[in-house]
Amino acid sequence: MKQAEIKELSDKELKERLEVAEKAYLQTKINHAISPLDNPSKITKDRKEIARMKTEIRARELSSK
Repeated sequence: MKQAEIKELSDKELKERLEVAEKAYLQTKINHAISPLDNPSKITKDRKEIARMKTEIRARELSSK
C-alpha cells in the first residue's frame, strides 16, 4: 500500500488495517522461523507498511492538537 492510499483512509479504517497487518506480520515471522519462506523480503515489506501506517496515525494525532 502506498502512502497516498494510506492518507485517503479514515482513522477507523487505518487502525483496522494496521491491526490486521500486525497480526499477519507476526504470523509470517512465526512461519518463517519454523520453515523458511519462499520470499523472505515479504517480512521487510510488511514491517515497512506497518511503519507507514503508524506514521500516518501519529501525524494525524499531532495535527489534531
